[in-house]
Amino acid sequence: MAQHTSVRHASGEGSPGKDPSARVRRGGADILVAASLWGTTGTVRTFADGSSALSVAAIRIIIGGLVLLGLAAASRRGAGLRRLLRDRRNRPLVGAGAVTIAVYQAAFFVAAGRTGVAVATVVTIGSAPAFTGVIGLAARRSAPPRRWALATAGAVAGCTLLICSGLIGGGRDAGVEPAGIALALLSGLAYAVYATIASVLIDRGEEDRAVAASLFGAAAVPLVPVLLAEPTGWLTTGQGALIALYLGVVTTGGGYLLFARGLRTTPATTATTLTLAEPAVAAVLGMVLLDERLGPVALGGLALLAASLVGLVMPVRRRNDGEHIQAGNKLV
Repeated sequence: MAQHTSVRHASGEGSPGKDPSARVRRGGADILVAASLWGTTGTVRTFADGSSALSVAAIRIIIGGLVLLGLAAASRRGAGLRRLLRDRRNRPLVGAGAVTIAVYQAAFFVAAGRTGVAVATVVTIGSAPAFTGVIGLAARRSAPPRRWALATAGAVAGCTLLICSGLIGGGRDAGVEPAGIALALLSGLAYAVYATIASVLIDRGEEDRAVAASLFGAAAVPLVPVLLAEPTGWLTTGQGALIALYLGVVTTGGGYLLFARGLRTTPATTATTLTLAEPAVAAVLGMVLLDERLGPVALGGLALLAASLVGLVMPVRRRNDGEHIQAGNKLV
């Protein structure tokens, strides 16, 4: 696949005179900020009295999809969105991407109910980067860089220590169950496919806003009946409405817009690994806002996770000419 030089020019950003390594670092930073926003959802949801996991998942995708569609429609009068949907090659990808968004949301919450939040989270977030690497391997027929493999292994191990320490569990686990594990793996696979599809569309030169809007706008449609089937009384309260707006506008609309923008210069494999920052943010918020304590195991996991992600985004210099290696989006 071609790198993102043409994508940045098509999107109206970047210029040949700018340092390409700076664009790479900015893309990684966008994804880390997106993961940080996603990490606030668990803490915020604790204040949504009377809500269910599925109703929260559905409302955030529905509101987020509407926000993203609005932004894409307002950008150059929707030219990017029209261009994306006019290309017949893109339509199957948009449909498949929308399905994967709905699947990874629903499969995760069902898995959490069967096998426990901690186990489901470990399996889902741990498997997503691995699945993305396998997809990338099949697409480009070469192994991912060793640096990515080491950083991903360290980040997944750090997340596992964090979650298994009991810090990010959301209550007593239901016990390990094969069906729950299978659903968590399905959730991780669906997220990996979504990230890859978004990367493919952006790599073709489509605007990141249009990509995010089309995928989440389409994903919102099947989630409307899911929302109507769940308890929605919490949405009629002032606090519940504000929480729904925050989850939809900020964590979904803003978060996935940043994620799509980061994919301009960040490989899909690296992007899914960087999103492992989400449980780290959830851990810190739990400690600060919910009076949870960081034990030695959790502290070790947090340190390992942070070190792995920093190592992944730090620029690497070539030995021969001292130039930064660009982590352009060769992998989709």
